[in-house]
Amino acid sequence: MKVAVFHTKRYDRNYLEKANESHGLTLKYFEPRLTPNTAALAKGFEAVSVFVHDQVDAEVLNILADGGTKFIALRCAGYNNVDLHKADELGIQVVRVPAYSPYSVAEFTVGLMLSLSRYLHRAYARVREGNFSIDGFVGMELHSKTIGIIATGKIGTLVARIVSSFGSKVLAYDKYPNEECKQLGVEYVASMDEIWKRCDLISLHCPLTPETEHLINEETLEKMKPGVMIINTSRGKLIDTTAAIQGLKKGRIGALGLDVYEEEENLFYEDLSDRVLQDDLIVRLFTFPNVLITSHQAFFTDTALHNIATTTLENLTTLAKHQSCPNEVKP
Repeated sequence: MKVAVFHTKRYDRNYLEKANESHGLTLKYFEPRLTPNTAALAKGFEAVSVFVHDQVDAEVLNILADGGTKFIALRCAGYNNVDLHKADELGIQVVRVPAYSPYSVAEFTVGLMLSLSRYLHRAYARVREGNFSIDGFVGMELHSKTIGIIATGKIGTLVARIVSSFGSKVLAYDKYPNEECKQLGVEYVASMDEIWKRCDLISLHCPLTPETEHLINEETLEKMKPGVMIINTSRGKLIDTTAAIQGLKKGRIGALGLDVYEEEENLFYEDLSDRVLQDDLIVRLFTFPNVLITSHQAFFTDTALHNIATTTLENLTTLAKHQSCPNEVKP
Protein backbone atom coordinates (compact mmCIF):
# COMPACT_ATOMS: atom_id res chain seq x y z
CA MET A 1 0.00 0.00 0.00
CA LYS A 2 1.23 3.49 -0.90
CA VAL A 3 0.65 6.04 1.87
CA ALA A 4 0.95 9.82 1.61
CA VAL A 5 1.90 11.08 5.08
CA PHE A 6 1.13 14.76 5.56
CA HIS A 7 2.34 17.32 8.11
CA THR A 8 5.39 15.35 9.12
CA LYS A 9 8.44 16.41 11.08
CA ARG A 10 11.71 14.57 11.55
CA TYR A 11 10.45 12.87 14.71
CA ASP A 12 7.33 11.59 12.91
CA ARG A 13 9.39 10.07 10.15
CA ASN A 14 11.80 8.41 12.58
CA TYR A 15 9.04 6.62 14.49
CA LEU A 16 7.03 5.73 11.40
CA GLU A 17 10.06 4.27 9.66
CA LYS A 18 10.83 2.12 12.70
CA ALA A 19 7.23 0.91 12.93
CA ASN A 20 7.11 0.23 9.20
CA GLU A 21 9.82 -2.41 9.50
CA SER A 22 7.00 -4.76 10.52
CA HIS A 23 4.56 -3.70 7.79
CA GLY A 24 6.45 -2.92 4.59
CA LEU A 25 4.17 -0.10 3.45
CA THR A 26 5.41 2.50 0.97
CA LEU A 27 5.47 5.78 2.87
CA LYS A 28 5.90 9.13 1.16
CA TYR A 29 6.36 12.06 3.53
CA PHE A 30 5.06 15.58 2.96
CA GLU A 31 5.96 18.33 5.41
CA PRO A 32 3.05 20.68 4.56
CA ARG A 33 -0.39 20.27 6.13
CA LEU A 34 -3.11 18.66 4.06
CA THR A 35 -5.23 21.47 2.59
CA PRO A 36 -7.10 22.02 -0.70
CA ASN A 37 -3.83 23.38 -2.08
CA THR A 38 -1.76 20.32 -1.16
CA ALA A 39 -4.32 17.52 -1.53
CA ALA A 40 -3.28 16.89 -5.15
CA LEU A 41 0.05 15.59 -3.81
CA ALA A 42 -1.83 12.46 -2.68
CA LYS A 43 -2.89 11.50 -6.20
CA GLY A 44 -2.16 7.84 -6.79
CA PHE A 45 -1.85 7.03 -3.09
CA GLU A 46 -4.31 4.48 -1.72
CA ALA A 47 -4.03 5.90 1.78
CA VAL A 48 -3.41 9.27 3.36
CA SER A 49 -2.16 9.82 6.93
CA VAL A 50 -2.92 13.11 8.68
CA PHE A 51 -2.47 14.85 12.02
CA VAL A 52 -4.57 17.22 14.14
CA HIS A 53 -4.15 20.36 12.03
CA ASP A 54 -4.70 18.79 8.63
CA GLN A 55 -7.82 19.88 6.76
CA VAL A 56 -10.00 16.92 5.80
CA ASP A 57 -13.23 18.65 4.86
CA ALA A 58 -15.55 17.98 1.93
CA GLU A 59 -13.41 19.95 -0.52
CA VAL A 60 -10.25 18.04 0.36
CA LEU A 61 -12.03 14.69 0.45
CA ASN A 62 -13.34 15.21 -3.09
CA ILE A 63 -9.79 15.85 -4.30
CA LEU A 64 -8.50 12.78 -2.48
CA ALA A 65 -11.27 10.57 -3.83
CA ASP A 66 -10.59 11.76 -7.38
CA GLY A 67 -6.94 10.82 -6.86
CA GLY A 68 -7.77 7.28 -5.74
CA THR A 69 -7.55 7.57 -1.96
CA LYS A 70 -9.53 4.89 -0.12
CA PHE A 71 -8.24 5.22 3.45
CA ILE A 72 -7.46 8.07 5.83
CA ALA A 73 -5.35 7.24 8.87
CA LEU A 74 -5.39 9.82 11.64
CA ARG A 75 -2.26 9.92 13.78
CA CYS A 76 -4.28 11.21 16.72
CA ALA A 77 -7.39 10.46 18.76
CA GLY A 78 -9.49 13.46 17.73
CA TYR A 79 -11.32 13.52 14.42
CA ASN A 80 -13.21 16.82 14.49
CA ASN A 81 -11.13 17.98 11.48
CA VAL A 82 -12.64 15.23 9.29
CA ASP A 83 -16.00 15.46 7.50
CA LEU A 84 -17.02 11.90 8.31
CA HIS A 85 -20.31 12.08 6.43
CA LYS A 86 -18.56 13.16 3.24
CA ALA A 87 -15.91 10.48 3.68
CA ASP A 88 -18.61 7.85 4.08
CA GLU A 89 -20.42 9.16 1.01
CA LEU A 90 -17.21 8.85 -1.03
CA GLY A 91 -16.44 5.37 0.32
CA ILE A 92 -13.30 6.53 2.16
CA GLN A 93 -12.67 4.72 5.43
CA VAL A 94 -11.27 6.69 8.36
CA VAL A 95 -9.25 5.23 11.23
CA ARG A 96 -7.67 6.87 14.27
CA VAL A 97 -5.38 6.21 17.23
CA PRO A 98 -7.87 6.17 20.11
CA ALA A 99 -5.29 6.03 22.93
CA TYR A 100 -1.58 6.54 22.42
CA SER A 101 -0.55 7.39 26.00
CA PRO A 102 -3.02 9.00 28.38
CA TYR A 103 -0.21 9.19 30.94
CA SER A 104 1.70 11.64 28.74
CA VAL A 105 -1.16 14.14 28.62
CA ALA A 106 -2.19 13.65 32.25
CA GLU A 107 1.33 14.19 33.57
CA PHE A 108 1.80 17.26 31.39
CA THR A 109 -1.51 18.66 32.61
CA VAL A 110 -0.39 18.41 36.21
CA GLY A 111 2.94 19.90 35.19
CA LEU A 112 1.12 23.02 33.98
CA MET A 113 -0.79 23.18 37.26
CA LEU A 114 2.42 22.99 39.30
CA SER A 115 4.31 25.47 37.14
CA LEU A 116 1.55 28.07 37.36
CA SER A 117 0.79 27.53 41.03
CA ARG A 118 4.48 27.87 42.00
CA TYR A 119 5.67 30.25 39.22
CA LEU A 120 8.26 27.77 37.98
CA HIS A 121 8.34 29.18 34.44
CA ARG A 122 8.87 32.73 35.70
CA ALA A 123 11.40 31.70 38.35
CA TYR A 124 13.46 29.89 35.71
CA ALA A 125 13.59 32.98 33.50
CA ARG A 126 14.41 35.28 36.45
CA VAL A 127 17.30 33.16 37.73
CA ARG A 128 18.74 32.82 34.23
CA GLU A 129 19.08 36.61 34.20
CA GLY A 130 20.97 36.57 37.50
CA ASN A 131 17.99 37.73 39.54
CA PHE A 132 17.64 35.49 42.59
CA SER A 133 14.80 37.41 44.24
CA ILE A 134 11.68 35.43 45.05
CA ASP A 135 9.54 38.51 45.55
CA GLY A 136 6.15 38.05 43.87
CA PHE A 137 6.37 34.27 43.81
CA VAL A 138 4.15 33.43 46.76
CA GLY A 139 2.58 30.22 45.51
CA MET A 140 -0.56 28.20 45.97
CA GLU A 141 -0.51 24.66 47.36
CA LEU A 142 -2.69 22.15 45.53
CA HIS A 143 -3.20 20.33 48.82
CA SER A 144 -6.70 21.05 50.18
CA LYS A 145 -7.70 22.97 47.03
CA THR A 146 -10.82 21.96 45.09
CA ILE A 147 -9.99 20.83 41.57
CA GLY A 148 -12.67 20.36 38.94
CA ILE A 149 -12.25 17.94 36.05
CA ILE A 150 -14.48 18.20 33.01
CA ALA A 151 -14.78 14.68 31.52
CA THR A 152 -13.26 11.62 33.16
CA GLY A 153 -12.10 9.46 30.32
CA LYS A 154 -8.65 7.90 30.50
CA ILE A 155 -6.81 11.22 30.73
CA GLY A 156 -9.24 12.91 33.10
CA THR A 157 -9.19 9.87 35.38
CA LEU A 158 -5.39 9.86 35.53
CA VAL A 159 -5.35 13.57 36.36
CA ALA A 160 -7.86 12.88 39.14
CA ARG A 161 -5.63 10.11 40.48
CA ILE A 162 -2.53 12.33 40.52
CA VAL A 163 -4.12 15.38 42.14
CA SER A 164 -5.94 13.20 44.66
CA SER A 165 -2.52 12.09 45.86
CA PHE A 166 -1.72 15.75 46.60
CA GLY A 167 -4.64 15.87 49.01
CA SER A 168 -6.82 17.91 46.68
CA LYS A 169 -10.60 17.70 46.75
CA VAL A 170 -11.67 16.55 43.28
CA LEU A 171 -15.00 17.29 41.66
CA ALA A 172 -15.90 15.95 38.25
CA TYR A 173 -18.55 16.33 35.61
CA ASP A 174 -19.22 13.61 33.09
CA LYS A 175 -22.42 12.23 31.63
CA TYR A 176 -21.02 8.77 32.30
CA PRO A 177 -19.32 8.67 35.74
CA ASN A 178 -16.19 6.55 35.98
CA GLU A 179 -16.11 3.86 38.70
CA GLU A 180 -12.35 4.23 39.10
CA CYS A 181 -12.82 7.92 39.88
CA LYS A 182 -15.51 7.11 42.41
CA GLN A 183 -13.11 4.73 44.14
CA LEU A 184 -10.57 7.56 44.32
CA GLY A 185 -13.11 9.64 46.20
CA VAL A 186 -13.96 11.92 43.29
CA GLU A 187 -17.29 13.67 43.77
CA TYR A 188 -19.41 13.75 40.63
CA VAL A 189 -21.66 16.78 40.33
CA ALA A 190 -24.96 17.07 38.50
CA SER A 191 -24.03 20.06 36.37
CA MET A 192 -20.99 22.00 35.23
CA ASP A 193 -22.31 25.00 37.15
CA GLU A 194 -21.19 23.18 40.31
CA ILE A 195 -17.68 22.97 38.90
CA TRP A 196 -17.67 26.66 37.99
CA LYS A 197 -18.89 27.76 41.43
CA ARG A 198 -16.89 25.50 43.73
CA CYS A 199 -13.49 24.92 42.17
CA ASP A 200 -10.18 26.72 42.64
CA LEU A 201 -8.75 25.02 39.58
CA ILE A 202 -10.52 23.61 36.50
CA SER A 203 -8.98 21.18 34.02
CA LEU A 204 -10.60 20.43 30.66
CA HIS A 205 -10.49 16.91 29.20
CA CYS A 206 -13.57 16.71 26.99
CA PRO A 207 -13.69 16.33 23.19
CA LEU A 208 -14.62 19.21 20.93
CA THR A 209 -18.27 18.98 19.89
CA PRO A 210 -20.92 21.61 19.08
CA GLU A 211 -21.98 21.26 22.70
CA THR A 212 -18.52 21.90 24.16
CA GLU A 213 -17.24 24.58 21.76
CA HIS A 214 -16.45 27.72 23.81
CA LEU A 215 -17.40 25.89 26.98
CA ILE A 216 -15.34 28.52 28.76
CA ASN A 217 -16.93 31.82 27.78
CA GLU A 218 -17.95 35.14 29.26
CA GLU A 219 -21.04 33.68 30.91
CA THR A 220 -19.34 30.66 32.49
CA LEU A 221 -16.37 32.74 33.65
CA GLU A 222 -18.72 35.00 35.60
CA LYS A 223 -19.89 31.94 37.56
CA MET A 224 -16.36 30.96 38.63
CA LYS A 225 -14.42 31.83 41.76
CA PRO A 226 -12.33 34.99 41.33
CA GLY A 227 -8.74 33.95 40.61
CA VAL A 228 -9.59 30.48 39.30
CA MET A 229 -6.87 28.56 37.46
CA ILE A 230 -7.91 27.02 34.14
CA ILE A 231 -5.92 24.31 32.35
CA ASN A 232 -6.65 23.12 28.81
CA THR A 233 -4.72 20.24 27.27
CA SER A 234 -7.69 18.98 25.24
CA ARG A 235 -8.96 21.12 22.33
CA GLY A 236 -8.31 24.82 21.78
CA LYS A 237 -11.86 25.76 20.90
CA LEU A 238 -13.14 24.70 24.30
CA ILE A 239 -12.10 28.20 25.39
CA ASP A 240 -13.31 31.48 23.91
CA THR A 241 -9.99 33.29 23.80
CA THR A 242 -11.49 36.77 23.72
CA ALA A 243 -13.51 35.98 26.85
CA ALA A 244 -10.43 34.50 28.51
CA ILE A 245 -8.45 37.68 27.87
CA GLN A 246 -11.19 39.75 29.46
CA GLY A 247 -11.27 37.29 32.37
CA LEU A 248 -7.53 37.72 32.87
CA LYS A 249 -7.79 41.50 32.75
CA LYS A 250 -10.56 41.51 35.37
CA GLY A 251 -8.75 39.03 37.63
CA ARG A 252 -11.54 36.50 37.19
CA ILE A 253 -8.88 34.09 35.85
CA GLY A 254 -5.89 33.92 38.20
CA ALA A 255 -3.81 31.64 35.98
CA LEU A 256 -4.26 30.07 32.56
CA GLY A 257 -2.36 27.06 31.22
CA LEU A 258 -2.84 26.22 27.55
CA ASP A 259 -1.30 23.44 25.54
CA VAL A 260 -3.91 24.07 22.85
CA TYR A 261 -5.28 27.24 21.29
CA GLU A 262 -8.36 27.75 19.15
CA GLU A 263 -6.43 29.25 16.22
CA GLU A 264 -3.32 27.10 16.54
CA GLU A 265 -3.38 25.55 13.07
CA ASN A 266 -1.08 28.11 11.45
CA LEU A 267 1.14 28.53 14.51
CA PHE A 268 1.88 25.38 16.43
CA TYR A 269 4.64 22.99 15.32
CA GLU A 270 6.30 25.71 13.22
CA ASP A 271 9.35 27.89 13.93
CA LEU A 272 8.02 31.44 13.57
CA SER A 273 10.71 33.09 15.69
CA ASP A 274 11.90 35.30 12.81
CA ARG A 275 8.43 36.57 11.91
CA VAL A 276 5.93 39.05 13.29
CA LEU A 277 2.97 37.04 14.56
CA GLN A 278 -0.27 38.12 12.92
CA ASP A 279 -2.54 36.52 15.53
CA ASP A 280 -3.38 39.42 17.85
CA LEU A 281 -5.12 37.22 20.43
CA ILE A 282 -2.20 34.92 21.16
CA VAL A 283 0.16 37.91 21.20
CA ARG A 284 -2.11 39.49 23.81
CA LEU A 285 -2.04 36.28 25.87
CA PHE A 286 1.77 36.41 25.89
CA THR A 287 1.62 39.73 27.75
CA PHE A 288 0.07 38.19 30.87
CA PRO A 289 2.57 36.92 33.45
CA ASN A 290 0.02 34.40 34.73
CA VAL A 291 -0.44 32.67 31.37
CA LEU A 292 1.63 29.66 30.29
CA ILE A 293 1.29 28.47 26.69
CA THR A 294 2.93 25.42 25.17
CA SER A 295 2.72 24.22 21.58
CA HIS A 296 0.36 21.21 21.75
CA GLN A 297 3.11 19.01 23.17
CA ALA A 298 1.33 17.25 26.03
CA PHE A 299 1.29 14.02 24.01
CA PHE A 300 4.94 14.34 23.02
CA THR A 301 6.77 11.44 24.68
CA ASP A 302 8.73 8.49 23.34
CA THR A 303 5.95 6.11 24.40
CA ALA A 304 3.24 8.14 22.71
CA LEU A 305 5.15 8.61 19.45
CA HIS A 306 5.91 4.89 19.31
CA ASN A 307 2.27 4.00 19.95
CA ILE A 308 0.99 6.53 17.40
CA ALA A 309 3.26 5.22 14.66
CA THR A 310 2.61 1.57 15.47
CA THR A 311 -1.17 1.90 15.70
CA THR A 312 -1.41 4.06 12.56
CA LEU A 313 0.36 1.48 10.43
CA GLU A 314 -1.47 -1.42 12.06
CA ASN A 315 -4.75 0.31 11.24
CA LEU A 316 -3.83 0.60 7.57
CA THR A 317 -2.57 -2.97 7.34
CA THR A 318 -5.78 -4.23 8.95
CA LEU A 319 -7.95 -2.19 6.57
CA ALA A 320 -6.08 -3.49 3.55
CA LYS A 321 -6.43 -7.08 4.72
CA HIS A 322 -9.95 -7.13 6.15
CA GLN A 323 -11.65 -3.97 4.79
CA SER A 324 -12.54 -3.11 8.38
CA CYS A 325 -10.71 -2.07 11.54
CA PRO A 326 -11.62 -1.77 15.25
CA ASN A 327 -10.30 1.81 15.21
CA GLU A 328 -12.48 2.88 12.31
CA VAL A 329 -14.46 6.09 12.82
CA LYS A 330 -17.92 6.23 11.30
CA PRO A 331 -20.37 9.15 11.01
